[in-house]
Amino acid sequence: GIRVNLPAITEKDKRDIEFAIEQDVDFIALSFVRAADDVRELRELLGSRADKIQIISKIEDQEGVKNIEEIIEVTDGVMVARGDLGVEIAIEKLPRVQRRILRMCAQHGKRAIVATHMLESMIENPIPTRAEVTDVANAVYEEADAIMLSGETTIGKYPVKCVEILDRIARSIEQSPGLQFTQGLILKNDKEEIAAAAVKLAESIKAKAIIVPTRRGRMAGYVTNCHPQTPVICAFTNDSRTRRQLVLNRNVLSFRINFSDDPEKTLATAANILVQRGGFSAEDRLVVISDALAGSGIDAIQIRQLGDLLKVPTE
Repeated sequence: GIRVNLPAITEKDKRDIEFAIEQDVDFIALSFVRAADDVRELRELLGSRADKIQIISKIEDQEGVKNIEEIIEVTDGVMVARGDLGVEIAIEKLPRVQRRILRMCAQHGKRAIVATHMLESMIENPIPTRAEVTDVANAVYEEADAIMLSGETTIGKYPVKCVEILDRIARSIEQSPGLQFTQGLILKNDKEEIAAAAVKLAESIKAKAIIVPTRRGRMAGYVTNCHPQTPVICAFTNDSRTRRQLVLNRNVLSFRINFSDDPEKTLATAANILVQRGGFSAEDRLVVISDALAGSGIDAIQIRQLGDLLKVPTE
């Protein structure tokens, strides 16, 4: 229960942040975030890059847990860093803390990562323990946006196999409904309301996918926040950084395309990419939501047939 009075960002951290900015990184993970001001300090250091580089706040001690809601409100995403967190709080409280953080991230529409000690035994052994498999499964049931390996792939004997097994577990558990923490999702503006309506529509008509042309990724993020249970979210953007950052979002496939002045040609290009990727057919129904087509800035929701879009010339 003792507060550690250390700066959130040290002088070395500042040099590292400057280096990260020079390397044009997409994310910066800030360790031992204890309060919202820690995140604000990092944003200030990012300066003009603050709207491009996303901040992931690592929750690793009691104070971070105590102030979790104010941290979630100002950060782009949260990492439940269970290694240090499991030392800082009573071990029996860790599962409840993890679930609480993931629930709050879901309700505030922020990305959530569960990390460390996922498949720890695979540092030395070729197969995980049954308890580790169940632990990974719980993180997926709790609808984390990402599950992350650390020591297993940095110093472990079976790094590739670890990733393959983690992927298999996640894909298997994703076939079942999650805990639906987004039932308490806080919708803060009209665009989030429209995204929620698109998800509800897609689920009611059993659409194969929700298509989201997006320039900065915001609309795709709003759709992701709703955690749709069935249709996959296919985000198409003309910005490479946005495509990379969207990879972190739950249930999102992101693609880089050139937007046409003709919205129909943009959607036709997207449709052709989906067919080439596989798993889609001309009979599939799609829900399209965007405010980015042809720069109109007008929010629109459409129901489209994939086959109809394939008939539109892309040139």
